[in-house]
Amino acid sequence: MNMSVFPKEGLSENVQMALAGGKIIIPSERDELIKLAMGGKESGIYDVSYDVEGMGTVREATVAKCKNGLAVNYDDIYMRRRDPDCVIVGDHKSTNKPVFKDRYGYDFDVLKEKTLDWLSKQEVIAMPFMTGNGNVQYHSLFIGPANTGFFAMALADLQTLIPLSKIPRDFKPTIVIYLAPPFRHTHLKGKQVVVHNRTDDVYEIFAYNLYPGPSAKKGIYSALLEIGEREKWVTLHASAVKFVTPYDNELTMMHEGASGGGKSEMNEHMEHSENDMLILGTNIVNGRVIESDMFRECSIYPATDDMTMCHPAIQTGSGRLAVSDAEKAWFVRVNHISKYGTNPYFERLCIHPKMPLIFLNIDAVPGSTCLLWEHIEDKPGKACPNPRVIFPKKLIPGVIDEPLEIDYRSFGVRTPPCTAENPSYGILGYFHILPAALAWLWRLAAPRGYDNPSIVSSDGMTSEGIGTYGPFLTGSVTAQANLLLEQFEKYTRTKHVLFPNQHVGSWKVGFMPQWIVREYLARRGNKTFKGSGMIPAKSTLLGYIKKDFQVESVSLPSFMMDVSLQNDVGEEAYTKGAEMLREFFAQELEKFNNKDLNATGKRILQCFSDRGGASDYEGILPGV
Repeated sequence: MNMSVFPKEGLSENVQMALAGGKIIIPSERDELIKLAMGGKESGIYDVSYDVEGMGTVREATVAKCKNGLAVNYDDIYMRRRDPDCVIVGDHKSTNKPVFKDRYGYDFDVLKEKTLDWLSKQEVIAMPFMTGNGNVQYHSLFIGPANTGFFAMALADLQTLIPLSKIPRDFKPTIVIYLAPPFRHTHLKGKQVVVHNRTDDVYEIFAYNLYPGPSAKKGIYSALLEIGEREKWVTLHASAVKFVTPYDNELTMMHEGASGGGKSEMNEHMEHSENDMLILGTNIVNGRVIESDMFRECSIYPATDDMTMCHPAIQTGSGRLAVSDAEKAWFVRVNHISKYGTNPYFERLCIHPKMPLIFLNIDAVPGSTCLLWEHIEDKPGKACPNPRVIFPKKLIPGVIDEPLEIDYRSFGVRTPPCTAENPSYGILGYFHILPAALAWLWRLAAPRGYDNPSIVSSDGMTSEGIGTYGPFLTGSVTAQANLLLEQFEKYTRTKHVLFPNQHVGSWKVGFMPQWIVREYLARRGNKTFKGSGMIPAKSTLLGYIKKDFQVESVSLPSFMMDVSLQNDVGEEAYTKGAEMLREFFAQELEKFNNKDLNATGKRILQCFSDRGGASDYEGILPGV
């Protein structure tokens, strides 16, 4: 098939060059992508391999045809999760990201031409799709080798495939992804590299690796951030969900955070033990367990999972921020599902799906059933920390596909253990109530947190960058800070809370804090915290805590709210941890203290420098 099915005037010169060879497959339906993913085979396993100069034939991945979908696995362990440093900018526009020429010593145009020439000599998939959702969508195009059907299928699920028969007459891609895996070896030292090339008319994404996380997923995110920066709106790194209590009260929450910060988990039911108890915490020093009877939890109606658009077209003027999903499927990490029955609801959906799914880093053989707890091993006895399933939203019962107005905006942080012997920033209690100005600071500091399973590891406390979408942002961090602050100033009926996950002081808690507290918040409704037993936290960065906490049968001891009260922590370790947190914030906030930050933002930064307390932040942006 030739490219005459596309209106020529809508295709950039680069797209025309990549498609010049004329060996083009334009998919008509999802089933066609499944066949391409298997190289035309009906069963068995398919090797995704390339002839690489100086290396011979290199196998990048295998695709196994299973009963419930395709199991994709990568030979190179490094390719099984996103490298946080994979984003490179190839153009010459202003950016806060590394520039290709600075890193590699030559202009990206050289590699771009080689990439387009290589694609023109391959049989390629040219797949038109729509980025965004029903409220806001952009024409987009994927171009990659014919043996990357699984990648195209992942992208088609995450966004919206435009079938061959329905390509619009005015099709003009605003976003284009070019996929060329061999160049990782020949030109990029084996590293995951995704080059972002921003032209005046098209946002180009040159993907040089087959793991879809940095390109089909986060590359699209980068494009939306760039478009939003021009049009003055934000795509948040967040999940959004509506909860309905057993008493028919409704509450909506949006949960932000770095990868691993609990976004997908906010859309999930609580985990429970084998004897149907809730494990609220397990002490890492003495093994003591705090548990509680299960109670009837809220019904869950998920709306977004990761890329959450806040477009002006969906705002209603209610005083609450309205959001909608930028995706049609969710890239769900399942490392916490380590055995049968951990999450029976989602396990059942994936074992018996209504359509074949794509599983990444899951150990499965052809003809078997992919099981979420069978994670591929990086080495004997060590499971890959980033098993994934791409799950189309339409398969989720009760999913919300319209804009959602948010009552509570929460932020999640992966926290390490904190003890008297080993103080750390793991001083967060089960939850904290934040004034809006302080909540904005958390988006600027954006801690990546402890033991992140989604990315290649880095030591110490690091930042995920502005809004925790910093790794995907190719534009201005200060412009994004201003856009975020406008939200906190404008949507005053949306309240702000902070959750730890993994540890509360010396207690291992997993994601239980956000699960338990969402039940509490749903039952109390969207009303002020003032006069409800709220006291300032001892760390000025942690806002307020609840002196007493109870929801249904769950009553938390006070040391789960104030970590300094734990025998294994104490005041001295808490104070050291608080100072670690403050030093981290000081380091990360400094980059925003410039002439382009708006006046209110500068007041908030000054409040931080002055060691202001929660009430001082309230004086800048009132309301908790």
